[in-house]
Amino acid sequence: MKFKHPYKFGKGYEKPVAYFSMEFAIDQPLKIYSGGLGFLAGSHMRSAYDLKQNMVGIGILWKYGYYDQVRKHNNELDVLWQERHYNFLEDTQIELEISVDNHPVKVKVFYLPPDVFGNAPLFLLSTDHPENDHLAQTITHKLYDNNISTRIAQYILLGVGGAKLLDAIGHKVDLYHFNEAHALPAAFKLYEKLGDLNKVREKVVFTTHTPVKAGNEVNDPHFLHKLGFFNGFSIKEVEELVGFENGMFNHTLAALRMSKKSNAVSKKHQEVSAQMWGEFDDICEIIPITNAQNKAYWTDKEILKASEKKDAKKFDKRKKELKQELFDLVADQTGKIFDPNVLTVVWARRFAGYKRADLIARDVERFERLLNNKDYPVQIIWAGKPYPLDHSAVSTFNWLVHFTRKYHNATVLTGYELGLSALMKKGSDVWLNNPRIPLEASGTSGMTAAMNGSLNFSTNDGWILEFGEHGVNGFVIPEVDTSLPEGEQDQQDADHMMRIMEEEMVPTYYQNHEKWVEMNWQSMADVDKYFKASRMADEYYKKLYNF
Repeated sequence: MKFKHPYKFGKGYEKPVAYFSMEFAIDQPLKIYSGGLGFLAGSHMRSAYDLKQNMVGIGILWKYGYYDQVRKHNNELDVLWQERHYNFLEDTQIELEISVDNHPVKVKVFYLPPDVFGNAPLFLLSTDHPENDHLAQTITHKLYDNNISTRIAQYILLGVGGAKLLDAIGHKVDLYHFNEAHALPAAFKLYEKLGDLNKVREKVVFTTHTPVKAGNEVNDPHFLHKLGFFNGFSIKEVEELVGFENGMFNHTLAALRMSKKSNAVSKKHQEVSAQMWGEFDDICEIIPITNAQNKAYWTDKEILKASEKKDAKKFDKRKKELKQELFDLVADQTGKIFDPNVLTVVWARRFAGYKRADLIARDVERFERLLNNKDYPVQIIWAGKPYPLDHSAVSTFNWLVHFTRKYHNATVLTGYELGLSALMKKGSDVWLNNPRIPLEASGTSGMTAAMNGSLNFSTNDGWILEFGEHGVNGFVIPEVDTSLPEGEQDQQDADHMMRIMEEEMVPTYYQNHEKWVEMNWQSMADVDKYFKASRMADEYYKKLYNF
């Protein structure tokens, strides 16, 4: 298959770029994503298509996806691995070969054309090939496999397989854009071809997402070398090329040393990243390009129209209809019937310790007072997928399931994917986001909530620092002293959160609904100014690609 880009390019977007990502959340039926990284990549690909950018995506076709989130008989979290087959993907009949642990692995290539979901062309690699042994086939079974050898093999597939694919289809690109460091083996493949690190740098740009040093993957270089991560280069050659940190290979550090330019995913994250990596020599410049989401995909058209016309009656009517759509699902999943006239708070994102899903329930007495207020009631819904082997996150999820059982107006949903995410953003009045600062690199779920007339209620971190105005377009929890012990930080954040809900949020919703709707309109206008993925995709070309 010789590839010809299927559309005419927009002005300023002619430079050919290949965007490598482990996950893409393109649309609900294509289950090859886990969370924020995929949601970002999906919105980026949709906006690249909207702007007619000369971009192709390279990812992996996960046979079992991330996982299907289901329930055990007692409603606790259960994990289902279900085979996926897609009739909308084209089998290109291209066969590639990569080497993993000195064994040849056959790779099949599938193609998602732009006209299916409205995204830039996307190629997906699979090792589900009859000539591969079972071990080789498992490389593309599960996204972020917990077996480290399998996971490194996935990186080799994405990087080396992706680079070989571009050659196989005859698609010459000027730039490789790595969304996180997973595709780094592609840089070593380029080094083999070009023989000069400076020439490699001219062809690689990199997006870093992790604001904590410990969150950046580090491996024993001997282990990586044995698996073939360095594309045949010796450990000594790799050390001379990118250096090791205390004898270990730091993936992010290597990506920063093999790239021409890198971007952090918010202004605050850029400051944190510059501080985090500033002590290291030979790293590329790190600029901020704040994450964003695709407005056309996420926004309910009627609520947008009502806000643009400043029609409060229509706005409220549509909001209640959207709430009812969400509540029909709540009733189906949990047996609880919620009321569209009641203030509804949603916490929905990946379950991870620092995101503190249970913070609002820290003071049970106060939480119950909030729920049981007869005059001004509140409904609360949680959803989100923990990583299946993050036992602490799974335990928080299960605790919330049992904890909410006794309340008629609090519950936990399963199956948090694109479809449910959209329902919850459209059906919430308040989008609660309370990560421990400064651990949220960007966060994007609140952007799409704001696009649908849901007010952000957040700690002051990530993108909120560039958006949030307390009492104007949402509610912002005052920053705590991050040098305090975590328990104290959590207690202070929980106290501030409950005070804002009791004294500001709930009274505004019920006693000054006119102001509430005006805050919504302000929020929708503000998110429209800067947090649409069309702005982000444009900035990638102007600031990261056209250097």
